[in-house]
Amino acid sequence: MYRMVLLRHGQSEWNLSNQFSGWTDVDLTPQGEAEARSAGRLMKEEGLRFEVVHTSLLLRSIRTAEIALAEMGLSWLPVMRHWRLNERHYGALQGLNKKQTALQHGAEQVQVWRRSYDIQPPPLPSDDPRHPRFDSAYADLAPEVLPATECLKDVVARFLPYWHDRIVPQLRRGLLPLVVAHGNSLRALLKHLEDISDREITSLNIPTGIPLLYHLDGDLRPAGSRYLGDPEAAAAAAAAVAAQAAIE
Repeated sequence: MYRMVLLRHGQSEWNLSNQFSGWTDVDLTPQGEAEARSAGRLMKEEGLRFEVVHTSLLLRSIRTAEIALAEMGLSWLPVMRHWRLNERHYGALQGLNKKQTALQHGAEQVQVWRRSYDIQPPPLPSDDPRHPRFDSAYADLAPEVLPATECLKDVVARFLPYWHDRIVPQLRRGLLPLVVAHGNSLRALLKHLEDISDREITSLNIPTGIPLLYHLDGDLRPAGSRYLGDPEAAAAAAAAVAAQAAIE
């Protein structure tokens, strides 16, 4: 039996303002920092002792990991950071308010852009300063791998090589990893692990700042999972995520 913990970053500044964040590098809010500390306490109370940590290249993921690990007294742990764990790239929607976008384009269209498995939002033009090719964090990557927009199917395709090449070997060695990432990159992993259909994955919501503990069998298939802490609080937080694009 293997174990790992998945953690969506704490509330970010653009979670609070209800903007599409994507690859935009926004920081945590004070509430997000509190969520990260709470996550650290919950994992410590569970008796979890991680040996390795994975984050995206985005500040909200990095800081959530740092705050949670400090709460656990594990700031010294090695951390692997990679762009393949980044949030989904929302293309031209990045920076837009979700409710205002729903009013402009219709709630149904926005829901398609947000949650359809294989339909991308409008892409960023290649000369748009928001395009990742202008970000020094990705200067060493081939231009063709840098997205101008993504659907969840694209996130699955970029995340799974990291899962198979980095995280799976660590699990096989008996290590306990902590993966601190984003709503859509974690949904991509859960789709693979749980064999969730393209249609059903659109309704899966992951709350911010609440650790999700997985038990995996010898084939690395889920043998059980649960959010740490109060189950009702986790359910309420997931429902709040689902409501972000509602017009009313």
